[in-house]
Amino acid sequence: MTVTLRAQEASDTEFLHALFSDPATTRYWFVEPYLTRAEVQAQFERRRGDDSARRFVISDEGADVGIVELVDISPLHRTCEFQIVVAPGNQGRGYAHAATKLVLDYAFGTLNLHKVYLLVDVENAGAIHVYTKAGFETEATLHEEFYADGAYRDVVRMAVFARDWSLTD
Repeated sequence: MTVTLRAQEASDTEFLHALFSDPATTRYWFVEPYLTRAEVQAQFERRRGDDSARRFVISDEGADVGIVELVDISPLHRTCEFQIVVAPGNQGRGYAHAATKLVLDYAFGTLNLHKVYLLVDVENAGAIHVYTKAGFETEATLHEEFYADGAYRDVVRMAVFARDWSLTD
């Protein structure tokens, strides 16, 4: 396995559309699986040149396996939110852990961020395990934060600081 990150391109529309049309994938992103290809393309165009985000495709030897994003990047506070999804069929193979490490190296080493945080459904034990293994620690539980699958969901807010990141392997 050789995991790399590359900037999302307009040519990734089909891949992104497939991810965000899958109810199992969007369930943990707390978004409705209802985007057309044209909407995915338009969303990409609106985001072009947006300095408050870095969006990457996760690849393994040229095969696209997921996406990872740093969004709401604040130059003042030196913080951002982390988001990741590994495509169904590629989960459980170590891609999330490898991509998380790569994007945190980028966040702290290139962007000089102080803190990277995320929100994860309390029921998503697999993701929580990956995040903990990568150095994220729980900061708080937010009750009934998102609505998905017919119910309000509790989420855990987790974070990792630059000072601690250099200590992880």
